This record gives sequence, structure tokens and C-alpha cells, in this order.
Amino acid sequence: MLISLKAGGTGLNLTAADHVFILDPWWNPATEDQAADRTHRIGQERPVFVYRIVAADTVEDKILKLQEKKRAMAEAALGSGQKALSITREDLIELLE
Repeated sequence: MLISLKAGGTGLNLTAADHVFILDPWWNPATEDQAADRTHRIGQERPVFVYRIVAADTVEDKILKLQEKKRAMAEAALGSGQKALSITREDLIELLE
């Protein structure tokens, strides 16, 4: 079954799936995580493999770089106090834009 990330966010659980191919990354990494997690529900009996397929130098590639930056910033903000000090004023302004 092929389905968009946003269409898959409506409560669909895919316990028979054993492969997840993410071809349309979303700016919010939690959306992708939730899509992959839908295959790891109660009743799943097989290992699940998640693949992210993105061509270089595309909008999707830029989205993945944005996701990496957001994950790092969230880890810094929620992690130890020393990491929180690495967040700059520009980082905070960028989050609000």
C-alpha cells in the first residue's frame, strides 16, 4: 500500500506491513516517526524496515537537513543544561519564523 504521510496521519494502523518507504519527508520529523510507528502496533509479528528515499539537492533534501537541525535543537533544549547553552539567539528567532 502506498500512502502519503499526511493521509496516513488519520489513525490507520498497518500491522501487516513489513516495509515502510518514506518518499515525501515532512518538515516535522515527528510526523515521519509517527508514520513509521504505525507499523509497530500491537499485532505486528514481523520486523519492520523503514527506508527514507530522497534525491540529492532537492526540496526534500533540504527538508531532511531542516529536520536534522530541529532534532539537534530539541535535544539541546531538552537535554543537559550545557547543551541548552549552545542555542543561539538566531536559532530561537528561526524557530519563530
